[in-house]
Amino acid sequence: MEYTLMTHIRRLVIDVLKPHEPSTLEFAQQVSEAESVAGVNASVIELDREVQNVKFTIEGESIDYDTVEAIIEDAGGSVHSVDQIACGEYIVEDAPTPQD
Repeated sequence: MEYTLMTHIRRLVIDVLKPHEPSTLEFAQQVSEAESVAGVNASVIELDREVQNVKFTIEGESIDYDTVEAIIEDAGGSVHSVDQIACGEYIVEDAPTPQD
């Protein structure tokens, strides 16, 4: 059985492996220019001699993941993992649980 997913991605949190150049500022600006992206938050998580791990939190009404991934790859980076995704009519914030 095949399922077709037709929902809007509102928030996307991804771990990106990127070279030092372009800078994180330039990288974030490039991602923010995607038509489906309303805002981007970029935080450097880890830094070594050749690459950086950057956490990108991206929000929009209907984020086009393929476009975001293509922009990242065109700038020399790669999506290491998708760490959070929020879909639907609105963003549901995580509720605290006893494990937190």
